Order: sequence, then C-alpha cells, then structure tokens
Amino acid sequence: MPPAEPLHDLDPALAASGDVARFWRVERYAGLDCLAARFRRHAYARHTHETYAIAGIVAGCETFWRRGVQNYAPAGSLCLVSPDEAHDGAPHGGYFVYRTLYPSAALMREVAEDVAGRTLPRAPWFAPSVVEDPALVAELAALHDALGAADHGAGTLETDERLLAFLGRLIARHGDLDGAPRPATGERRGVGRARAFIDARFAEEIGLDGLAAEAGLSRTHLIRAFKAETGLTPHAYQVDRRVRAARRLLIAGEPPAAVATEAGFYDQSHLNRVFKARMGITPGAYAALAA
Repeated sequence: MPPAEPLHDLDPALAASGDVARFWRVERYAGLDCLAARFRRHAYARHTHETYAIAGIVAGCETFWRRGVQNYAPAGSLCLVSPDEAHDGAPHGGYFVYRTLYPSAALMREVAEDVAGRTLPRAPWFAPSVVEDPALVAELAALHDALGAADHGAGTLETDERLLAFLGRLIARHGDLDGAPRPATGERRGVGRARAFIDARFAEEIGLDGLAAEAGLSRTHLIRAFKAETGLTPHAYQVDRRVRAARRLLIAGEPPAAVATEAGFYDQSHLNRVFKARMGITPGAYAALAA
C-alpha cells in the first residue's frame, strides 16, 4: 500500500491493541470502496451494504454471521457477501488481516455478462460465504495495491485489467449466474411493504404499530418474519438505512454534524458510535478519505 495513505486508528482503546484500518475510494469504478485492515478487538455490528463485500483474508481468521450461519474464514480464503445481505465480523483466534472490495451490483452484473457471454436476469449471487482460494486472495491483494496506487495517478490501464480479471475469475469460479429468486409469499410481501415503509421514512421516528399495519401482520409476527427475511429486526434495519444515508451524505461533502441530523441520529456522537461499529472507521475519517 502506498505510504502516502497510512492506516487509520479506529479509536484509542482499539489502537492500543493494534487495530488499524485504511479506507479509500476509486470513483472510476462506480465509486468502488476499498478497505485494508488488521483487527484484534474490533467487531462489526450486524449490517448490510448496497454493494457486494468481497474480502480476502491475508492472515489470521475472521468469523462472521451470514444467512443464519456462523462462518470461519482462515488465511487464504475469500468471504463473499452479496448486496443487502446482513452480516457482521470479528477476529477469531486472536486477529485477522484482510483486503476488501465493495463493487456495485451494476459493475458485477456487467462483468458477469462478459463471463457468460449473454444477458443475465440479475447480478450474480454467491451461495458460499467462505471459499478456500489462496490464488484469488493473492490476486486480490495485488489488485488492492494497484488500486491504491491508481489514486496517485498510476496505471489506469493496468488497474482496469486487474480489476476486471479478478472479478471475472471470482464470478466464474464461485458465482451463481441464474439462481432464481424465491417466490413471493404473503408473509414476504408484508415484509417487503414494511421495508419500503422504512426506506421512505428511515430518518423519522417509526412506531411498531404503524409498521405492522403497513405490513398486514401482527407486531410479533412482523418482527419474527422481518428478521428471518433480512437478518435484521425492523429497528436494526432502520439504523442500517440511516448509516447508508450517512455514507451518501458524507461522500457528497456534508459535515458530520449536519449528516447526523439529516440521517436521523440523535447527535454526532450517536452517529460516530453507530457508524464506526458498522464501517470500522469514524464518519470524519470516512469523509476525509472518500474525498
């Protein structure tokens, strides 16, 4: 990684244990976020991304929850999370070091169609959460270095080739191109209505009674069905949407204090705690590095 962009401490308590992270963003590839980190104590709260999360474990072991299963990813393995899938993450056995890319669904679908040689009904999906693939992990680490250098004016053509080659091989080896979505049941449609309601009003105070009425389910049924469908309770889903909104506002250049109010947090301190638990860095650091 280029020395011009050092690792960033998470907070004093975690930094003392050796937890560090570096984040950067490459706008050329539809706002591709990149993260390199070493975690000994930091544990992510359960959250989702609008993008994919593709992580290569370079050393140590990460454990994370995805789709109802607790997974363990040792060095030489890839962790694969598709958009909107709830997951968390923590060190297992002492620490882990990883390199992560967050490509958009549009970019992944474009690459998948190149791989398949045909139009696809949707972006690819990854059934396995962890795959042992040391060669692809090494390729991801080299790609990370190239992407970091690209922000300093180096090798656009090289990074284009590396990124598309890596994503193409990842999709060809481990992606599911044609898996059909599950049919919509009445319960799933109700959860869908509740999600849409929260999506439209994430910054507002929402009561469970009104949300259950919107879904056409009882309150307890809604909580149970919502978590089964999304991996999050309705409240956790609302917080997740607030964090997504905060990221968009920070990237747009809004100051953290204004972002906290606009995204529905109590104050900037509340935003800091929630954001760092899900992103690994503070809102201020995210905004500065994204810029």
